[in-house]
Amino acid sequence: MLANAAEAILSGGRPDDPAILHGDRRLNFAELRAAVCGWGQLLAAADRGARVGLLAENGPFFVAAYLGAIRAGLCAVPLPTDCSEAAFSRIVASTGIKRLLVSARLHGRISPWANRLGIETLMESPVPPQADPWSCPPADVDPRADLAAIMWTSGSTGEPKGVMVTHHNILVNTADIVGYTGIGRDDRVMAILPFHYCFGTSLLHTHLMAGGSLVINNRFLFPEKVLDEMQEKSCTGFAGVPATYQILLRKTRFSQRQFPALRWLQQAGGRLPSPLIQEIRKAHPTVKLFVMYGQTEATARLSYLPPDRLDDKLGSIGRGLPHTRLEVLKADGVPVTPGSDEVGEIVASGENITPGYWADPAETARYFRDGRLHTGDMARVDGDGFLFVVERARDFIKPMGHRVSPKEIEEVLAELPEVVEAAVIGVPDELWGEAIKAYVVIARAGQLDVEQVKAHCLKRLPNYKVPQHVEFVAALPKTVNGKVDKGTLRCKNKSTR
Repeated sequence: MLANAAEAILSGGRPDDPAILHGDRRLNFAELRAAVCGWGQLLAAADRGARVGLLAENGPFFVAAYLGAIRAGLCAVPLPTDCSEAAFSRIVASTGIKRLLVSARLHGRISPWANRLGIETLMESPVPPQADPWSCPPADVDPRADLAAIMWTSGSTGEPKGVMVTHHNILVNTADIVGYTGIGRDDRVMAILPFHYCFGTSLLHTHLMAGGSLVINNRFLFPEKVLDEMQEKSCTGFAGVPATYQILLRKTRFSQRQFPALRWLQQAGGRLPSPLIQEIRKAHPTVKLFVMYGQTEATARLSYLPPDRLDDKLGSIGRGLPHTRLEVLKADGVPVTPGSDEVGEIVASGENITPGYWADPAETARYFRDGRLHTGDMARVDGDGFLFVVERARDFIKPMGHRVSPKEIEEVLAELPEVVEAAVIGVPDELWGEAIKAYVVIARAGQLDVEQVKAHCLKRLPNYKVPQHVEFVAALPKTVNGKVDKGTLRCKNKSTR
């Protein structure tokens, strides 16, 4: 296996094979490699391991600039495209970024910020820099020690942290994902997830390393148009977070349409309610659905549930990947008993576990202990060793002293065909301590009322798990990665007290 992650990723396709399709643009592997080497050559004068910022929407520029920086032996730092000036300044100060690769669309907004901080910006150009791969060999790196990227997450900490990802982390996790999904040269994924998010980045890594291709579409605000392009460009795969599939099932003709080339679906980034998994399988019974679990702190993926186990293990995140060991430990460090109702924290170890958080030894020591990642996710284990996530430790609600998982209530709400998506949180209550509140999005206004929602929950749940408050909203707040932002919902309730 090649030591430089970018070179290994680029080695998957033959020169004339398609690599990226974006609107009317089409790059084969030879063209992509030339652009990667061109950007790498522009950056090569920097000291090995220097951090290089990257601010761009999904597109050929992002792919070439990201891989170019890594191939040159530098550390790519992709930034969220919606970051504020304050967040931008914090990241720059923390990582010591001196140069920023920025797309033409974002340059006008970002350049004043960069100028105030004395950062050099390299803007996307209509004709990307090109270089012969033979004239600029990949940088020699120590794959286990040298960082390929710093990826930003709030997954385990609640505050944005830069996760340090090594070349070896990427190589191992990418190989594992390619192995269990069976992605190959004939695969073509519809990529809607941002590449600065580890799930989106993993699609970039896996498909190029396998010699497949990426169809990039940044217009999921028009999901039916995305489905049109999936058909037109014969996509074999699609990946999304729970909200992605909830939108497809409730606001498009995804269940009625046919996709002759579609071979698989990937779902991660949180738990998709079981009723919706069943809807997907009923609508597209020949398509393999991979339910996966991961964290940025683990490069991307930690586990997956084989599609042929969805019937008997519905709701499970499966078992660990070949290079990942997953344990479920109680507070005293003792593993839970398989097949029991005992709940513990998922603790992961393996070659995909990253070194920790950039410039934050305290948080690294808190979550990365003894070479293991303490995920903060609580789970149980069945008699066959399959894991079932119950809830994130900090998300449990405690009405009248009961320990309630919001996911359980969200699953019941998802049974209502009128419900597009729902989010459940705890809100302060003088009598209950915490009361359960459900935010519900429905397909059309007036389809449901509060009493109908509560009545349905009461049929399926004990009284103390039925939401005391139900609020219908047009949409749930989302992070730039498409995940429901429960922090915003909690803040909203604090501010209205």
